[in-house]
Amino acid sequence: MTLITEQAHSWVNGNPWQSQRQLTVHNPANDVPIATVSIADHEAAEQALNAAQACFDILKQRPAQQRAEVLLRWYHLILDHQAALAELMTTEQGKPLSEALAEVRYAAGFVQWFAEEARRAYGEVIPSHSAGHQLITVKQPIGVVLGITPWNFPLAMITRKVAPAYAAGCPFILKPSEETPLSAIALAKLALEAGFESAAFQVLVSDDAAALVAPLLASPVVRKLTFTGSTAVGKKLLALSADTVKRTSMELGGNAPFIVFSSADVHEAVAGLMIAKFRNGGQTCVAANRVFVHQDIHEAFTDALIEAVEKLRVGDGLEANTDIGPLINAKAKDKAEYLVEDALSKGAQRVFQGTAGAGHFMAPTILRGVSEKMDIYHQEIFAPVVSIIAFSDESSVVRQANDVKEGLAAYFYSQDVSQIHRVSMALEYGMVGINEGAISNPVAPFGGVKQSGLGREGAKEGLQEFLESKYLCQKFSS
Repeated sequence: MTLITEQAHSWVNGNPWQSQRQLTVHNPANDVPIATVSIADHEAAEQALNAAQACFDILKQRPAQQRAEVLLRWYHLILDHQAALAELMTTEQGKPLSEALAEVRYAAGFVQWFAEEARRAYGEVIPSHSAGHQLITVKQPIGVVLGITPWNFPLAMITRKVAPAYAAGCPFILKPSEETPLSAIALAKLALEAGFESAAFQVLVSDDAAALVAPLLASPVVRKLTFTGSTAVGKKLLALSADTVKRTSMELGGNAPFIVFSSADVHEAVAGLMIAKFRNGGQTCVAANRVFVHQDIHEAFTDALIEAVEKLRVGDGLEANTDIGPLINAKAKDKAEYLVEDALSKGAQRVFQGTAGAGHFMAPTILRGVSEKMDIYHQEIFAPVVSIIAFSDESSVVRQANDVKEGLAAYFYSQDVSQIHRVSMALEYGMVGINEGAISNPVAPFGGVKQSGLGREGAKEGLQEFLESKYLCQKFSS
């Protein structure tokens, strides 16, 4: 099966959508065009809505076991095509091929997990208030789902939304990032081959997200919105969803603290930071953004970090031994360079800068002396730049860690058992890595608090996001 050709298409009701307007996808490593994709217009969106509504009437009647079997076939097809999917992802997104392969398996893990969870949409029997009544709850699929996904994890962000939706019995309309639509189209083709109903997973590609999404959110046919992206865009989508009172799941921006206490094993903490900071070139919502290091080990930690970062190789993700690929586009690089220069102009010191080629590549950089007066302290960096901040006591660093509007992920390293308990309870974040830099897992709930989002993805909670609870109160005749 050929996943992608030089001419790709949006997918509506199981068929490629032919359109005069085209979007060109470029390789961020060299800006060479990879493919053109037909853009979904208003007519495509209308057809997708109608097909999804009709599909819902069928899909919600499918036994959970049948939906589980379809998902398992999708899981195996993804793994069967993992090499092709990884190469496609690296070509359109830029991450090293080894990371792309890891993402394919991670993405497949969500499909496998929700294939199993499909049979566990349990209701319950509630002890009744009287002998003449039976009180029960049942779980039913919420309806047609609109999903909007980003470019940084172009497979995993999709499967962890589509798989639970299908497991629950909900058709899914996807608007993928215009930077990485090819991975989305490839997944949809594999889903159809696995046995998805023709309108159970549709893909609408557009270079004008606002124009495409607004009428979809205005439609009462769409009952659920699931979005991964920036907090600013998430707020706009919430406002657009208000008139029809849609259920929403929002995985929004992060500003993750990474705290290294004086009792920490310095080398383990550096190893954890290398994962939490440099995976995907720092372009992750859970990337370590502010690295707080206790003043007693500040020098030792910085020296060990420089030694580790010196070994990183920046280059084309398809080349052997590449550790960091390009940033996604020129705008992303401009933003990262601005954040570095702003920090330097306000007193930060650049203690290390590696090498990188021209174009969208950015050299790994380590700054120390970062403070709250700098923009880099408050904004997601989304680049291979480490910001180090020295601290002296536990209470002050916890206050600093929490004193931001985001609350997605946090990390800390300590060997003090009492401190581990205190800090893990005090951090105002939806996910906390304790002596661990890699926390994402399909079996665990992913999501944030404060302005980092609503709801959870993965785990048993991920299925509940696509289900409604219906309460049944039955009175028996005497």
